[in-house]
Amino acid sequence: MEKNKEIMEKNNSYISNALDIQDALSEEMDGFTPTFEKVRIPAGGGLAYEIPGEDLESPDMAKEFKGVILFHHPINVYYKEKFDGSSNPPECSSMDGKTGFDNETGEIRDCSKCPLSKFGTAEDGKGKACKQKRRLYVLRAGEQFPLLLTLPTGSLSEFSKYIMRLLNRAKKSSHVVTKFSLKKAQNSTGINYSQAVFAVDRELAPDEKVHIEKMAGQIKSMANQVSVDEDNE
Repeated sequence: MEKNKEIMEKNNSYISNALDIQDALSEEMDGFTPTFEKVRIPAGGGLAYEIPGEDLESPDMAKEFKGVILFHHPINVYYKEKFDGSSNPPECSSMDGKTGFDNETGEIRDCSKCPLSKFGTAEDGKGKACKQKRRLYVLRAGEQFPLLLTLPTGSLSEFSKYIMRLLNRAKKSSHVVTKFSLKKAQNSTGINYSQAVFAVDRELAPDEKVHIEKMAGQIKSMANQVSVDEDNE
């Protein structure tokens, strides 16, 4: 029993997540753009995440998963045409939710003044043509690289509330293990969608925080190198 307990504690610990991400990528990914495996939120009110498994062609389905949010930041993505399954880059995108880059003209835009970020410019006449999202880099216990979870607009309010709850208790998102789940929600036009839900599973131990802080800093420094495209987002 004692041995089994030790194994379970090791598998749930973040002490072993000690890889120097930048060194590993510079050695093995020289000349490549950094990429991270994606967790996908289903459409239509589904209640299971798609999580990369052993078979890349057949992701695992999970109603919930746990991990430490190493880093999170806003992104904006604009497509002129509705996504058709191709891997073309967006017409305009922003890696910080503030400054956009027009891929067609090379123009730098102020997102706060862009007409495409105004309500009523979307196809339904209500939302924004330029979609506001948020990227989360989530590290699971026993793994060396984080998964990338992109929250759609409909999940941003829940995430904002979760972060405020943590801050109210003097905690950072990188200092706790977060449990991710889903619930069915409905927009103003009556369409069902899947909304991410967040809860604290446990707080990290002091020795775990030491490793996590280092990894969080590395991810933050390279996050703007990870490309934005509809296939990934």
